[in-house]
Amino acid sequence: MTKRALLIWFHVLTSVGWMSMALALATLLIWGLTHEDPSAFRMAGVIDHELLQHLGTASAFSGFMLSALTPWGYFRYWWVLTKSVITLAQLNLGIFVLGQNLQANPGWAMVVASLLMVSAFAFQAWLSIAKPWKFTPWASRQKPPAPPGWTYLAAIAVPVADYALWKAPLLSLLIVLGYPIVRKVRAARIATA
Repeated sequence: MTKRALLIWFHVLTSVGWMSMALALATLLIWGLTHEDPSAFRMAGVIDHELLQHLGTASAFSGFMLSALTPWGYFRYWWVLTKSVITLAQLNLGIFVLGQNLQANPGWAMVVASLLMVSAFAFQAWLSIAKPWKFTPWASRQKPPAPPGWTYLAAIAVPVADYALWKAPLLSLLIVLGYPIVRKVRAARIATA
């Protein structure tokens, strides 16, 4: 298995986990609402805090790094850009709507939000397979240079380290924002060499 394939595997694994936990969250919320069972809401909170948040950030990070490390890029293809926008929306929905309201306001709107997230995952999976819509208008047609092989392994290690060290995506966020700059500088050096 190549290092790139290992990162793809990690991304698929965390994405399926994120989607599964969103479905479990919806199931617990429906159970709690229809059976007036407050323990279902507590368990939904546990799933959200202990699993869903971490799988979501690991999936998002690995997806962004797959974009950054491969010729797909962040903004070269419409299907990648669409997945990125959906991922950012899902993270915000999960953090600021679902996560904040699971205990305080576990209503049917929370069920709808959870099911919307599951539907968005299904659409993103289709985008990954079909790869519709070609280049964006501002995309460079020049294929970027391949990164060193160790970067694929580092992209797996970073979310694991984030979880182990501080249970927050601090390093992941810094790398997702900083790597495009590093890539641009590296490409400029190669072009002038």
